[in-house]
Amino acid sequence: MVDLNRRQALLAMGGAAAAGVAGTGQAQAFPASYYRAAVPELFTGLVRPPSYTPNLVIGSGFGGAISALRLAQAGQTVTVVERGFRWPRDPWRDIHANDTLPDGRAFWFRRSARMIAGNTAFFDSFGGIMDATVYDTMTVWRAACVGGGSMVFTGVMIQPQRTYFDALFGGLVPYEELDRVYYPRVRRMLNLSPMPQDVYRQQAFGHSREWDRQVSAAGYTPTPIDSIFNWDVVRAEGTGRCRPSASVGRSNHGNANGAKFDLNQSYLRLAEATGLARVHAGFEALSIGHDGGRYVVQGILRDPFGNSLGTTTIACDRLFLAAGSIGTSNLLVKAQAEKTLANLNEHVGAGWGTNGDVLVVRSFGRPAGISQGTPSASMIHDTRYGLPTTLENWYVPGVPLNLGIIPSLGMVFDESNRGRFTYRNGQVTLNWNKNGNADALDTCRRMNARIASASRTVPGAWPIIDSVSGMNWTAHPLGGAVIARATDAYGGVKGHPGLYVMDGALIPGSTGAVNPSLTISALAERNIEHVLKAGV
Repeated sequence: MVDLNRRQALLAMGGAAAAGVAGTGQAQAFPASYYRAAVPELFTGLVRPPSYTPNLVIGSGFGGAISALRLAQAGQTVTVVERGFRWPRDPWRDIHANDTLPDGRAFWFRRSARMIAGNTAFFDSFGGIMDATVYDTMTVWRAACVGGGSMVFTGVMIQPQRTYFDALFGGLVPYEELDRVYYPRVRRMLNLSPMPQDVYRQQAFGHSREWDRQVSAAGYTPTPIDSIFNWDVVRAEGTGRCRPSASVGRSNHGNANGAKFDLNQSYLRLAEATGLARVHAGFEALSIGHDGGRYVVQGILRDPFGNSLGTTTIACDRLFLAAGSIGTSNLLVKAQAEKTLANLNEHVGAGWGTNGDVLVVRSFGRPAGISQGTPSASMIHDTRYGLPTTLENWYVPGVPLNLGIIPSLGMVFDESNRGRFTYRNGQVTLNWNKNGNADALDTCRRMNARIASASRTVPGAWPIIDSVSGMNWTAHPLGGAVIARATDAYGGVKGHPGLYVMDGALIPGSTGAVNPSLTISALAERNIEHVLKAGV
């Protein structure tokens, strides 16, 4: 029974359905009424965007939400289009897909998805909250919802060390400026803070305390991590005042009780409150171009079952691309190939990377607590095993019980392994070396072996998963329109005044061995401030 539980736990690390663990399960077949009853809010308010808007933002994640708020605060009308849907919050309803046995609410119009451990999960085709974009040698997890990555990430927001930042950006983006002004601004807006001691002592974070014990045994000093989680809601979960979510390892498909202080509670809420910003959910931008006078965006409005509610062409004076590294790169590379934007340079589509994402696992840890909470408590950093590497305390997604498995999310600073988006046979695809993450995996494997030896635990969870995993998977796609190459130093696309990139596509494949969301946000704050001051 113990071996079966470990097998289920590890393979559930992507929200794998039990039927899909072996990769042979069939899609679940829930009727339409099931989804209408679970999330009726997704089916309301689906309105095609206007045919003209002064400012159009594609995407509602960190870059898009920040751009929308600052434009609206400057007195400008702004339209935000988001391909995903607006998910409601409620302290008691089970709104999102179950991470262990996901249904169609899990992934955006996919009947199957490749998981972290290499297995495949199956479900209904529905407009779920997360997308799994599959290329020949890489699967990318990214958000598909109003609020973007803030809804589905694990809440970690860390500032990179200057050494790594400068190595990546070559001084073209001043670290001092972000450190002094924009990183602090984002921290204030999102109420970032480390896990309080009273939360850390809860039973749900026994795995965090065990993680700290294990890395300390190997000579590391765990450092607290800044997080977007609302600790009052996490406390309320522990005392029965709202539905358990973050305290039982749910995050990948959202925290409907508001445990994460996501963008719908911060930047987007404030933008809409001005009366000048409006978000249109369910609208996917399919192409961008310029008609000689304005930028034009063609797209389709869908309902949560994928049915078309109509196509629209939107004209705008200024266009802000914030669809994430994959979405923004797709639009630009397609526009370049189809010549709807005539002056894009050779750097468009280049500089893509995985942020060095690696899943790191140890088993046979000391039992501590009943469940595994989602928020990450601490991190360590090491430079002795090849490449600079950060390991963060993580959890087993989709498994509410603590089974003695201690995972980490590794992020390895790699300056050289990069992919490129190209246009072939009418489609944008990613050219990525299938062994591109090999050095990152090797570094994490060596680091994990040291910790396991010192803490008397076992690397991996045999026979299901090795010490490390992640050769062909990432949740932190970066690059494709790298700042100061495809764009100027503030995200303005070269050769196209009034066109801006405001998301992770700006970042050259890595944010220096830490999660990218804080740096994406700080760059967006910096860039939109420049746009507004310059009046361009």
